[in-house]
Amino acid sequence: MGVPDADGQGPPDGLGGLPPEWGRVVVPDDASALAEEARQVRRELRRDPRHAHRAPRLRLGLPLLVLLVSMLVTLAGLAAVTWPRPRTGGPTVLPRVTTAAPSPVGPLPALDLVGADNTPVPLRSLLPAMIILVDACACADQVGTAAATAPPGVTVVTVTEGRSAGPAVVTGVRPLGDPAGGLRSYLHLSAHPGTAAALLVDRRGALVRLVPELGPAADYQADLARLAG
Repeated sequence: MGVPDADGQGPPDGLGGLPPEWGRVVVPDDASALAEEARQVRRELRRDPRHAHRAPRLRLGLPLLVLLVSMLVTLAGLAAVTWPRPRTGGPTVLPRVTTAAPSPVGPLPALDLVGADNTPVPLRSLLPAMIILVDACACADQVGTAAATAPPGVTVVTVTEGRSAGPAVVTGVRPLGDPAGGLRSYLHLSAHPGTAAALLVDRRGALVRLVPELGPAADYQADLARLAG
């Protein structure tokens, strides 16, 4: 039933102020009178495809979200387990140091060198020996250290490439000359200014060790001691 406004205006059985195309709108005193119209509206909404597909889409989106979160958590756990970590404890494993004698590098060639009086000296007649090549450097300090380190029975020889043996720079060291440069040629060892190379040869003529640059005695002392055995 329509209700007039506060001034008593308006239709007594309808609502005023509405668009005329809506027709006559009547608000009943009992809301239950609209139940049938409400059921009809709900039926029309269920038949509308835009409303029919909305609920399944919402029901499908939640499981997908849960599955995505589970996959992310699993991948994060695998990364935490397999990621390499720096070692913070435990014993440090050191390489085992062996004291076995080194294998011979090769045989010493049967060369005749030149002594201080220009007489030939068979190199093999001086074995066991430490042969120091001093044509690129006299290296008196290193030669003196080698002579002091050599055990009894081991000859320390200096070799200069040329016809002259050169002077004895250290007491107890025998200077020799290599006229043809056969020793360096056999070893394929070139001369480097400021350095002296050394050969450690046992009594059988086996070249036990080649020291390209003569340095501290600690570098070759153990091998030098074995030559006297």
